[in-house]
Amino acid sequence: MPPTKVVFYCEEDGSVPLLDWLDTLPTKALAKCRVRIERLQELGHELRRPEADFLRDGIYELRVGLRGINYRMLYFFHGNVAAVLAHALTKERDVPPREIDKALERKAKFEADPKRHTYEEA
Repeated sequence: MPPTKVVFYCEEDGSVPLLDWLDTLPTKALAKCRVRIERLQELGHELRRPEADFLRDGIYELRVGLRGINYRMLYFFHGNVAAVLAHALTKERDVPPREIDKALERKAKFEADPKRHTYEEA
């Protein structure tokens, strides 16, 4: 199975919510999140619990736990072409519905104009 292209969602103003969030994490949490992103790249649609889970309406979560803190990176698939990392959060229980709704809004924007909403490294 070829690797899945993983891209970061970019807002109209050029901000990249997931990268901004990663910049706030402690070193060990950041390392675990990077590994989880690499696993998504390796396995794509085949990635399952405990590493990833389906939430609803085409939105999935990458799951990382460290010292009782649950880190979640929300993503969606753009056809068979790519997995798009929308944003992330730290949570205690279930992912709040508003966070899934935010990912759905970003999914709709991305699907309407993938080029505009794909982060490109300078």
